[in-house]
Amino acid sequence: MRKILLSLTILLAVNVLMAQQSDIPSVTLKTLDGKNFNTSDIKNGGKPIILSFWALWCKPCQKELDAFNELYDEWQEETGVKIVAVSIDDSRSTSRVMPFVNGKGWEFEVLLDPNGDLKRAMNVNMIPHTFLIDGNGKIVAQHTSYFDGAELELYAKVKKLAGIK
Repeated sequence: MRKILLSLTILLAVNVLMAQQSDIPSVTLKTLDGKNFNTSDIKNGGKPIILSFWALWCKPCQKELDAFNELYDEWQEETGVKIVAVSIDDSRSTSRVMPFVNGKGWEFEVLLDPNGDLKRAMNVNMIPHTFLIDGNGKIVAQHTSYFDGAELELYAKVKKLAGIK
């Protein structure tokens, strides 16, 4: 029994480490205007990227993205970070995403994953689920859920990645 528990613990640790140092999977999503977009094109010239999964029905997701948007100009100016929000709303709801985003005034890029392809490829089970990606396209941190101030903890990691104290 002890060997099994040890093996499971090691396997879990390896999976966590691998997830923290993996690339964004290559999946075709849709832009808000209906064009195809491959996630391999999510790049930011060697600067950090925040990739956040959300849905229209998820209030904590909206709070997190509102907090990101409020600070986005400042964050971009200081670190060059890019934010990409991925809506996991299904095909029945995707027509409501663009009016919602426009109403919120979100300045960052929003992509649609109505079939859940990227969500599955990145093992997203709960939202909000936010990934921090370094300038080389490697996932270096992730978190689920949102609480007031969580955006500041994430931004501290962004600044560290960008080499800013």
